[in-house]
Formats: sequence, structure tokens, C-alpha cells
Amino acid sequence: MKKETTTLKRLAQELGLSISTVSRALNDHPDISLSTKERVKQLATQLNYVPNIFAKGFRKHKTNIIGVVVPNITHYFTTTMIRGILEEASLKGYRVIISESNNDATKQTEMLQTMLQFDVDGILMSMSKVTRNVDDILKVVSNVPLILFDKASNKIPCSQVVIDEEESAYNAVEHLINIGKRRIAIIKESEYSYNSQRRYAGYLRALKEHNIPIDEKIIITVEDISLRQGRRMANLLLSIKNKPDAIFAITDSAAVGVIQTLKKFNIKIPEEIAVVGFSNSRLSTIIEPNLTTTDQPGEHIGATAVKYLIDEINNENDTFQSKHIEIKGTLIIRDSTFKSIK
Repeated sequence: MKKETTTLKRLAQELGLSISTVSRALNDHPDISLSTKERVKQLATQLNYVPNIFAKGFRKHKTNIIGVVVPNITHYFTTTMIRGILEEASLKGYRVIISESNNDATKQTEMLQTMLQFDVDGILMSMSKVTRNVDDILKVVSNVPLILFDKASNKIPCSQVVIDEEESAYNAVEHLINIGKRRIAIIKESEYSYNSQRRYAGYLRALKEHNIPIDEKIIITVEDISLRQGRRMANLLLSIKNKPDAIFAITDSAAVGVIQTLKKFNIKIPEEIAVVGFSNSRLSTIIEPNLTTTDQPGEHIGATAVKYLIDEINNENDTFQSKHIEIKGTLIIRDSTFKSIK
């Protein structure tokens, strides 16, 4: 048997009051007497009344709900950003609906449409890395405030909150140069990955500024920048006649895969080949030697994205200026690059 949902109408009928009086009593309106408020709240509790926030939002044209779309909800760095989002949203009086696209562009579009159907006040999104066509995202931007965080795109005219990818990668590669490395390989993602392209730009800038020749043979591009691919690409780099003396992988997962392969062939790390990753994941301190990497302050990125989104939600000026906010990353130096070649 289907359970009956307790509505304002039912409460009003039970109490012999108007629906508007019940509604105002539940919201502690000053025009309603204390005794009436107590009667209404007592019955509401007894009948397990739950306010319909969507109906309330429709009346007020505001739901105080933020939608969040991410590629993978279980990824460690993503969980840190979500923690920052949840904490900041709660402080500002907002609820959060979270969904994941599983790095599927079609599902990402479906999730965005679902958020609009829920009548969210705004959306935070970390883009799927396989996003090619942004037309559906542009349609969302015309409906509600949208802010991209972490995985962004310069094709979408909205505010974006990201790590300072290029500068962080530059610092990582310059660190390798400072410890005496001159033949520095990179394992990166395809040209469609915004994050990868920014990190690659930092890599190239560091080499150019230190007058180190760029060798295409040690610039490795893969679709899936995973631990398994890190192992495979390390094997590939070791097969080159003039091997690299350092490897910069744009994710910790790939860097850990690199270290596993180097250890398999008894290559000394960092004396023969130094290794640097990116993101300061849990893997970076589990692998031996511990991995030098860039720490990304996930909670700060999430909280900052919420702050800017709420500013846009509350802004009544149609000419609101989009912003590009870069959060500083920090290079964490560990044993995978600790010693220079003597």
C-alpha cells in the first residue's frame, strides 16, 4: 500500500486552518501566535511532514541548491574538492546535489539536464576529459550560473577555478633541471585534455628558459594517463637509445607506474632517472621511493568555486564578468628526485 505524503493542505485540514497560516507558522512568521505555531509544528512532527523544497523554490524563484557534476566521484583528488564544496555550501546555507559523468560526454549532458530539472540555483562542473562538443554546456550557461573547476575549457565563457597548471609544471621541471637533469621526458594526455595541455606548456617553458633542447622522442602522449600506462610508457622510454635522465608524468598514477618499471629493471632512482608526478595523491607516499609531486589544495579549490558561484547566483547584473581563478600548487620534494647526479 502506497504511503500518503503529508502536505500543507493535509495539515491545514487537520487543524482547521488555512494553508497560508500553516505555512507561515512553520516558517516562524511573526504574525502567527506562539500557540498556533506550537500546534502546527506538533502535528507536522507527528505526521512526519517534510517541506517540498522544490515547490518552495518555485514560489521564491530560488531553491538554495547547487548542482555538482564530476567525472569520477571516487577519485581521491575529486573527493577532497567535494569536501570543500560541501563544507562551504553548508556555511552559506546551500544544499548540494552531486552526480558523476564517468568521463562520458553523453552522460555529462544528461546530468546537466537533470540539474536543470531539479531547478538548481547554479552548477559546478569538472568536465569529462572526452568532451569535444561544448554546445550543450553553452546552453546551460544561458540558463543558470555555471562555474568550471579543476577540469575546465577556454571554449566556455564562464568563471573557472583551477590549479595553476602551467606554473606548477614549470616548477616541477625546473626542479629536475636544478638537480642536474637535462634529458627530461614527459608523459601527458591527448591534446583534448585542458589540464594536460597546461602542464605540457609549463614543461616546454622550463626547457626553453633553461636552453634545453626539446626532443619529440621523449614526449609521450597517451589517452589514458593511468598507472598501467605509466608502466608501459616507462618501458618505451627505456627502449630508446639515448634514455631520459628524468621523467615528468602529469599524474601521480602514471608516475607510480614509471617507478614500478624502473625498479623492475634495477634502475637507481633518482641517480639514474628521477621521477616527478602531479597531484600529491595517497599513492605518492606509498610507493618507494616516495614520489616528488605537486600538491593540489582540493578543499580550497572546491570552497573557492562555491564562493564564486554563490556570488554569481546572487548577482542581478546581466553583464557579470567571468573570472579565471588560479589556485597555487606546491611542489613537494621527496626521494624520487632528492639526489643530484655527481
